[in-house]
Amino acid sequence: MPRVVVGGTFECLHDGHRELLQKAFGLAGDGSVDIGLTSDEMANKRPRNVPDYETRKGMLIEYINEIIEAHEYAIIELSDPYGKTLTENYDYIIVSPETYPVALRINELRKEKGLREIDIVKVEYVLADDERPISSTRIVQGEIDIHGHLKAGRGT
Repeated sequence: MPRVVVGGTFECLHDGHRELLQKAFGLAGDGSVDIGLTSDEMANKRPRNVPDYETRKGMLIEYINEIIEAHEYAIIELSDPYGKTLTENYDYIIVSPETYPVALRINELRKEKGLREIDIVKVEYVLADDERPISSTRIVQGEIDIHGHLKAGRGT
């Protein structure tokens, strides 16, 4: 049974996150998904206030229950960019273009440790109405909503 890993801050759960999570659970099938959720310490390195870990975890659980039928998964707190990927075997790691370089680094480090590489599955950005990627930053700044629709008075 496949083991899949995906990670993020999951600050504003948007359609890009939906794509990542659906890909993760789709590849897992009857297997399991580990979802790395950045710790408060990592999340607060961003230039804005991010909701605390427990709040984001609760929102993530609700979101998963809304978009995906019941699957086996675990939410794991990430205190570094790698989580369990340097010690546990996974079949797939699901990443966005933004996090793709981290997955490459994970496989380099795994190779150095004599571990097999994890298959990297890159999910392309989901684009907003203005053809730019949907992101939590853009949502927090009030440019777009979670579906990528431009807010009134905003746009190109």
